[in-house]
Amino acid sequence: MYVSSSVHIKPNFFTSFPVSKSLSKSTGAYCSSGYSSLSFSSTFRSLRWRYGVDWKSPISLTSQIRTAAVTPVLNNFRRKLTTMASGNPFKGILTSLPKPGGGEFGKYYSLPALNDPRIDKLPYSIRILLESAIGNGDNFQVKKEDVEKIIDWENTSPKLAIPFKPARVLLQDFTGVPAVVDLACMRDAMNKLGSNADKINPLVPVDLVIDHSVQVDVARSENAVQANMELEFQRNKERFAFLKWGSNAFRNMLVVPPGSGIVHQVNLEYLGRVVFNREGLLYPDSVVGTDSHTTMIDGLGVAGWGVGGIEAGATMFGPMSMVLPGVVGFKLSGKLRSGVTATDLVLTVTQMLRKHGVVGKFVEFYGDGMGELSLADRATIANMSPEYGATMGFFPVDHFLQYLKLTGRSDETVSMIEAYLRANNMFVDYNEPQHEKVYSSCLYLDLAEVEPCVSGPKRPHDRVPLKEMKSDWHSCLDNKVGFKGFAVPKDAQEKVVKFSFHGQHAELKHGSVVIAAITSCTNTSNPSVMLGAALVAKKACDLGLNVKPWVKTSLAPGSGVVTKYLKQRGLQKYLNEQGFNIVGYGCTTCIGNSGDLDESVSSAISENDIVAAAVLSGNRNFEGRVHPLTRANYLASPPLVVAYALAGTVDIDFDKEPIGVGKDGNSVYFRDIWPSTEEIAEVVQSSVLPDMFKSTYEAITKGNNMWNQLSVPATSLYSWDTSSTYIHEPPYFKDMTMDPPGPHGVKDAYCLLNFGDSITTNNISPAGSIHKDSPAAKYLNERGVDRRDFNSYGSRRGNDEIMARGTFANIRIVNKLLNGEVGPKTIHIPSGEKVSVNAAMKYKSAGQDTIILAGAEYGSGSSRDWAAKGPMLLGVKAVIAKSFERIHRSNLVGMGIVPLCFKAGEDADSFTGHERYTIDLPDNISEIRPGQDVTVQTDTGKSFTCVVRFDTEVELAYFNHGGILPYVIRQLSQQ
Repeated sequence: MYVSSSVHIKPNFFTSFPVSKSLSKSTGAYCSSGYSSLSFSSTFRSLRWRYGVDWKSPISLTSQIRTAAVTPVLNNFRRKLTTMASGNPFKGILTSLPKPGGGEFGKYYSLPALNDPRIDKLPYSIRILLESAIGNGDNFQVKKEDVEKIIDWENTSPKLAIPFKPARVLLQDFTGVPAVVDLACMRDAMNKLGSNADKINPLVPVDLVIDHSVQVDVARSENAVQANMELEFQRNKERFAFLKWGSNAFRNMLVVPPGSGIVHQVNLEYLGRVVFNREGLLYPDSVVGTDSHTTMIDGLGVAGWGVGGIEAGATMFGPMSMVLPGVVGFKLSGKLRSGVTATDLVLTVTQMLRKHGVVGKFVEFYGDGMGELSLADRATIANMSPEYGATMGFFPVDHFLQYLKLTGRSDETVSMIEAYLRANNMFVDYNEPQHEKVYSSCLYLDLAEVEPCVSGPKRPHDRVPLKEMKSDWHSCLDNKVGFKGFAVPKDAQEKVVKFSFHGQHAELKHGSVVIAAITSCTNTSNPSVMLGAALVAKKACDLGLNVKPWVKTSLAPGSGVVTKYLKQRGLQKYLNEQGFNIVGYGCTTCIGNSGDLDESVSSAISENDIVAAAVLSGNRNFEGRVHPLTRANYLASPPLVVAYALAGTVDIDFDKEPIGVGKDGNSVYFRDIWPSTEEIAEVVQSSVLPDMFKSTYEAITKGNNMWNQLSVPATSLYSWDTSSTYIHEPPYFKDMTMDPPGPHGVKDAYCLLNFGDSITTNNISPAGSIHKDSPAAKYLNERGVDRRDFNSYGSRRGNDEIMARGTFANIRIVNKLLNGEVGPKTIHIPSGEKVSVNAAMKYKSAGQDTIILAGAEYGSGSSRDWAAKGPMLLGVKAVIAKSFERIHRSNLVGMGIVPLCFKAGEDADSFTGHERYTIDLPDNISEIRPGQDVTVQTDTGKSFTCVVRFDTEVELAYFNHGGILPYVIRQLSQQ
């Protein structure tokens, strides 16, 4: 990449900032650092925000891929959009995009027409934010000043906030159910306020893929798919019926039925547009989703990342506010060595970026090595952005457009996409001279240096080279309990447990593999690793090797296309012979839907304290996530999953030790079953065909018999069933009026919980099974639900009564009020009684405020909306922490909870937690500004200063209205 010796900064209305620049010779890009501070609160206070319909938006499901009916209401809206350009301050750069044979594809807002040299230096990911601001400019929601902030990104990041309007929203069913509950409840609120309830419809396309409910109840069976789906419908029929009602009741919402695939693979292969053409207006595709791994679409050049369900719901109606991010440039060169997989690459990248520190930043990949990576390889890297901590890992569009044709997009659509991206300087052509880009910092990786590896045993960024796996495993056995340790005594490390498995002799020891799963969106979209796994299975079958029957093996493809190409080449039968029968199309083992182990295996593990292992091709392996009985969990490529299943243990050196004995009596080694890169490439080339994608996705919305037989009412308002334990009308808008309640301080609040560092949303939000002695279990028992039908918290996310009772119910949670005792308990301070956390309702009924004290990284982990909704329903008014995770802090604001940060060097350790706390916020919202200091008084006379973490003016507006959703309702009611 060409590097200039200077960077031109165009004067603008902001003060100029001193910026130190360093030139990275190894990356060929500018890496800026040393940003100075800027006072901008006065600028923000001048901005006005409202959710309205006067902005460019894809307002129907019509696309290059699919078409849906449009109602007269939306037709009127569409006609209004055609006149919008006249009110846009950038209407002068609206430019025609000609077709090669005559005519035009449409019109677009031309970045080159701005004639600003700073734009050529912007990272491609920032150009998408810039185009959105220009295309949505109205001098009201999105102003010229916002555009200038983005153009001057080198100076303004990461200090300033901007509005961003993504083109669409993506949901999966666990997060989708509460989102649809919110929409249904909002309609009721509009109706009660005397307004038109039909105004509550998403204004951008909302795609909801039902993929998180399937469990591996049945494995190693030809009938596994059908059997698991039947159990899935038995457990979730009520939830599914509600989602089907929503797909009919709300315009602009597509629901993809169960059994269709994993949301991120469906997004990549089918839903992703790359460029929208809406009523002749062209603009880049962009998406926010309620699953952290929405980032997978970044591999396709579509800007996308995960947000909380609360923020996603608001984005359906208007802009989101975000801090203009820093961008880490990641240069790739060279080529992967033979036998090295895309999974090995992503685990290497994850470790590098986690070490570098990219939380809250974009990562943008570039360099000559890009030409050696397939689109599927790029998507694999982009998928794991949450694991390396970035908001997204972005791959600008270059010559991978052939993938769009492969997956069924028409030639004309692909031609339009390339023409638009080239014309608007968003296409990378490595055959042409490159403008230098400015990045916040830079990293470099020679692909030839990547080696086979796994990650674990408890975190995705703890990479272990395959050649070091055996020694690393023994270190883990020796080390004290922690991310890399199990503290197994030396004299117990070689223990062998013998047991009977359905009449067969079986044995386990530390490191024995009991779960081997090819699962999750990270890898199942990649034909090279999927077909590579099948080749490993075939070679093993040919040599006479077999996976031990007590290893729970499973294959959960991301879409039906995988099944088609495995069968096309006749390879599925070899996977079946090794026990990797297809168990379903959805997210299974990676999110803990691994199903039960055989009782004999479970007993052998638990009764002998065996550190059993799971090997999976997923993206997360946190302790307790995959299965309660697998304390060691390793992420690996699909071919390695098969290899470890054959070996039956992670305690093996593949270079030196045999995997097993073949049918001829000779030892079989790893090298004997491992396919070359050339072998895999030949199979991919001949097996993965366009018609497979076309036939799969032509039928995707037709559903299956069980889905089609669900009967739902054709009503616009939902008829809430008060006896339902799955879907319940939440109290968010009870007694709501058109007048905002205004900001609230906190008076003489009690501390409900006092936490240390790294409290995750797994600790806060209800997740996993419902414990038999929990408040949620008591609620279900009182309503006649048998314990075997409790299901999981995830499946009951549409019932606020269950979820509120399950908030902070994690059995591993540590509350300092209990002096080190582990478990979901707290102290009711007025009485001194030790009670369940649901005692918050006791405070609430007495009219007493509560707060939470916490350490650093409060709310890290998955983007769970209930981690904010639950505390709000429990009556929590504020959280005071050392620092917050990005999505969770935003969700707290969205639910009307005040997030505050201790000043540097201060924390909650100087307090017992038994004090009463008063947070004095002004009664007038105009007297509060983003990031201001506020004093917290205690009844003991101590006081301290905190920073109020309302980061933008729009978040202050939400707070004034009591949260995002009341704000949306009041705005729409006035239109």
